[in-house]
Amino acid sequence: MMPKLTITALSKTFGEGARAVTALQGVDLAIGDNEFLSLVGTSGCGKSTLLSIVAGLESHDQGEVLVDGVPVDGPGLDRGVVFQSYTLFPWLTAQQNVEFALREAGMRGKEAADAAADHLKLVGLDGFANAFPRELSGGMKQRVAIARALSYRPKMLLMDEPFGALDALTRHHMQELLTRIWEKHRLTVLFITHDVEEAVYMSDRVAVMSNRPGRIKEIIDIDLERPRHYDLVASPRFQQLHRAVLDSIRAESIEVAQLGTALA
Repeated sequence: MMPKLTITALSKTFGEGARAVTALQGVDLAIGDNEFLSLVGTSGCGKSTLLSIVAGLESHDQGEVLVDGVPVDGPGLDRGVVFQSYTLFPWLTAQQNVEFALREAGMRGKEAADAAADHLKLVGLDGFANAFPRELSGGMKQRVAIARALSYRPKMLLMDEPFGALDALTRHHMQELLTRIWEKHRLTVLFITHDVEEAVYMSDRVAVMSNRPGRIKEIIDIDLERPRHYDLVASPRFQQLHRAVLDSIRAESIEVAQLGTALA
């Protein structure tokens, strides 16, 4: 079966000459239909650059990115994107923010209003449809952003540290919410996070990136049963997987530290 997302020999360099910085080099990755894959690695390894290229928001120099076998050449409604910042229009209500995305997808009138209401209910915000972003907490704003990204039924959801700005308790609630939504509705998810526990808890596989220039160093299968519940975090298998991912990232961090010492 063809993967939903195929990345082959992907490279990206910013700048020219002496100031050129190679962010990605020879990245190969395939994500299956309805798979939840998290991307982790040291800061500056190119995770966000890779996601932006898949989203069509950033160009690449070499290689190819395919969604269902079709090259990505710009943003598209087949990919929903959620960033750490909420990117909501402050002058629109929660309902109107979701409807805006649906209008861009060609939906109008009562159909758009009903779809927006359904997706706000999906994320537990059916009682806040008329609230403006300034009246919502951080977690509620991110729920609106997720509802908006899901509303036009993309083939893939791309999420760049979506819970990074939230407090620990709200973050856990959002992890459980997204996991429940994904387990019920299933779509392909590429999820970037610095939180190893979050990556292991939510994912089918975790891909660890190398230091810059970034490449896929290792992919770890997360063989935890679904549906997932937070009591899994205390299980021996969860701890074993957590340690495996952490050790892989830590090896890259040690390499960065050693390189810095050598150059000092």
